[in-house]
Amino acid sequence: MSEKKNIYCNPLNLPYKFQKFKGKKEMHREAADPSVIYFKGKYWLFPSMSAGFWYSEDLIEWEYKKTPMLCATDYAPDVRVMNDEVYYCASRREPGPIYKTTDPLSGEWVEVARPFVIWDPNLFQDDDGRVFMYWGCNDKYPIFGVEMNKETMLPIGEKVGLIYGNPHEHGWERKGENNKYSDRTFIEGAWMTKYEGRYYLQYAATGTEDNVYADGVYESESPLGPFTYAAHNPFSLKPGGFITGAGHGSTFTDIYGNLWHASTMRISVNHQFERRIGLFPAGFDKDGILYCNTNFADYPTCVPDEKWDPWKDYSAGWMLLSYRKKVSTSSTLEGYTPHNAVDEDIRTMWVAKKTEKNNWIQVDLGDIYDVHAVQINFAEKNCFTDADGEILTTDRVIDDKEEKIQYILEGSLDGEKWIALVDKQNNEEDVPHDFIVFNNEHKLRYLRLTNYYMPHDGNFAVSGLRVFGKGNGDAPEAISEFKSTMPDAITAKIVWEPAQGAFGYNVRWGIAPDKLYSSWMVYEQTDLRLSSLSSGNDYWVAIDAFNENGISEGKAKKI
Repeated sequence: MSEKKNIYCNPLNLPYKFQKFKGKKEMHREAADPSVIYFKGKYWLFPSMSAGFWYSEDLIEWEYKKTPMLCATDYAPDVRVMNDEVYYCASRREPGPIYKTTDPLSGEWVEVARPFVIWDPNLFQDDDGRVFMYWGCNDKYPIFGVEMNKETMLPIGEKVGLIYGNPHEHGWERKGENNKYSDRTFIEGAWMTKYEGRYYLQYAATGTEDNVYADGVYESESPLGPFTYAAHNPFSLKPGGFITGAGHGSTFTDIYGNLWHASTMRISVNHQFERRIGLFPAGFDKDGILYCNTNFADYPTCVPDEKWDPWKDYSAGWMLLSYRKKVSTSSTLEGYTPHNAVDEDIRTMWVAKKTEKNNWIQVDLGDIYDVHAVQINFAEKNCFTDADGEILTTDRVIDDKEEKIQYILEGSLDGEKWIALVDKQNNEEDVPHDFIVFNNEHKLRYLRLTNYYMPHDGNFAVSGLRVFGKGNGDAPEAISEFKSTMPDAITAKIVWEPAQGAFGYNVRWGIAPDKLYSSWMVYEQTDLRLSSLSSGNDYWVAIDAFNENGISEGKAKKI
């Protein structure tokens, strides 16, 4: 590859909109269920509950556009390019509109039809011009499909049930944290991709509030089936690490022909639907298997400027330097300790006692390192509907006004003399997951983040002050052996001995030694209940050990 220039870090740093709910004083941010397309030189990202969409020319810098004509509180918006126009529809409990436009930035959308009640819709136009609609969001009913008249956008014929939940054979479809409920499932979020004449109908299971929220896929020779459950499932899964979840998304091709998958990532602390957007490299292998690369998927990731290998070229090559390092603060609200800012869990946060500016948090890396990037994950605490904390009287409102976060990030070699690394004291943009890549690495031991303004005058709160760069030592020992048992056909228990020097492990598995397409990252843990398997498959597992210096890959072993 040519020089890696564009780098991002999940979750995407978008100005996620605050949601106000009836009977609830505090607000939370939300965006989910992303539909992404490439159209006329730009990428277009339409997520739920955002009162608009984002667009980009490079998948790095995103601009926001309000859409007053489109309902702000319709879930799971779907966008597709058909006949050189963009078509839009979303979930409704009554027959909802299908719109189209030749220019999303114009704000001019033409209503085409209101065909029928649909939830989690997805339009798809085949190579021959035929159009199909897929939809479904239920624990009892399937993902449906029907052909549509491409002129009137009304259905042709009867709907067909295509995908049914099957938690007894598909472990990853079991609902709950770590798939803990054996007899419950929920499927939703259809998305169709065609590749080399074959149809890949994707769907999500099983709960957006769970760490195992994922996307699976069925395959067929026809757009309305019959569909066969793919050997590799789920194809998009991120159950561990700093931020979890990789479900209810969309698969799209960039300008260079590289495949990507955008999906929903979970916080679910202030509200069940407190969610973010993640972006992952994806592809098809030589056997036509759809996969998504979620290895170290919340570490710095490259965006290519040419055709690439999504397994070899995705990483920026930097490791996490801030994990469990010493933290000091100006003050701490009871129950929200400083350690929470460096524990690699976006669901925990450090919170300052007071809301006024000049609160600070400082990380001591313990040694001088080459620092290449910092991700600052701000959190929300005591963000009220208004200054008096009045309870909203309407059901739901999206606060679509422009917010801002103001801060200064400083660095030091000795904790005495400081330099400004990022000065956003006068910033006017909302940067809840600000990711800063330095043009040249900085040699630093200390980093200090000082607050100047938080949205809605909330407390200064940080869920992750994450520092990336080059460690000074060696990668840990590799994991050569582990023990495995299969309590049932869709669950494996993996146990291994600690690797010298490791603070985390990335457990990879798949249906063949060269197809380890799924992964589960854990920190300071040497066992894993692998709950996302499917019955009828053989599986191979490898365990990679990592620390701030690098990754030592394990060898695949059949379980």
